Amino acid sequence: MEGAAVALLSALIPILFFMAGVVGAKAQDISAPAPAPVSNGMAIDQGIAYILMFFALLLTYVLH
Repeated sequence: MEGAAVALLSALIPILFFMAGVVGAKAQDISAPAPAPVSNGMAIDQGIAYILMFFALLLTYVLH
C-alpha cells in the first residue's frame, strides 16, 4: 500500500507543478509593451546641480 501512495504522489506532484506553470503563463498580460523611457532633461539638470554643489564644497574646503 505504501508503494502505491508514493507512486501516486510522485506522479501527482509534477502534474501540479505543470498545472501551476500553465496557469501562471496564462495569467500574464500579453498587451503592448511599455513605452520606452523618455528623458525630459530633469536628470541632466540634477547631474549639473550635483557637480556644482561638489565644486562649491571643494571651494569652501580650500578657502578654509
